[in-house]
Amino acid sequence: MREAILYEKKDNEAVWCHVCEHHCLIHEGKRGICGVRENRQGILYALNYGITIACAIDPIEKKPLYHYLPGTKTYSIATVGCNMVCPWCQNYEISQSPKPNHAIEGIEISPLEHVNSAILKQCPSIAYTYSEPTIFIEYALDIMKIAHQKGLKNIWVSNGFMSNESLDKIIPYLDAVNIDYKGSDDNYMKLCGGKAEIIERNLIRLYQAGVHVEITTLVIPDVNDSKEQFEVIAAFIAKHLSKETPWHLSRFFPAWKMKSTKITPILTLELAKSIGIKSGLTNIHIGNVW
Repeated sequence: MREAILYEKKDNEAVWCHVCEHHCLIHEGKRGICGVRENRQGILYALNYGITIACAIDPIEKKPLYHYLPGTKTYSIATVGCNMVCPWCQNYEISQSPKPNHAIEGIEISPLEHVNSAILKQCPSIAYTYSEPTIFIEYALDIMKIAHQKGLKNIWVSNGFMSNESLDKIIPYLDAVNIDYKGSDDNYMKLCGGKAEIIERNLIRLYQAGVHVEITTLVIPDVNDSKEQFEVIAAFIAKHLSKETPWHLSRFFPAWKMKSTKITPILTLELAKSIGIKSGLTNIHIGNVW
């Protein structure tokens, strides 16, 4: 447990968290939407600091990053918690487990231990992934700073709903990112929590800061699989980022609260790819298919 960063104290021992764009007002004894930031007598604590729930060595292409350090392995870590509640989440057992006030599960591993392990396993990068790295920013930042000192690269796999204040903190140490861009505001507001315009704002800022950016859209039947949604996403990438920005079109398989939803047809993914090509995008990848 560590005192959180990016919060301000309010009246009656309430605190206002500014790590993500929910900007939760958290009263004494309560937690934010993420389930891991708790107000204790007017001080906000990151309950998940130093507590790793998942740690593995993955091909970097699994993040997915196809145009950054291709062919290498990345040392991948996560804590519990997430600031969204996507009903299709494949990692819901760790992303949602601390909500609303459950124990913080995991193993104590120091930032230096993670970096030394990555070096020992000959991984040129560390990926903050599986859950949402924004909600373990204190832990991630301490690891990122040591990693850069040791010559390693830092990668975030994120839903992109972090605040500008969080971007100020991480951009100096962030080398590459894959952002999950889910589509329209309706998808975010009805199903996940969030706003598409915030994801777009943060994508633009990361790209302009020189961070390597790749985008993933999990294509879900009857959620974001329309021609119109594909056109909006493709046009945004082409206009505001680069026509060379990689766009990953990921096939949906039933999970968590959407186990009755059908698997994404290959034809739908091919439609999205054709729309991306028509928009001028040059690096489109269909994923989760044999």
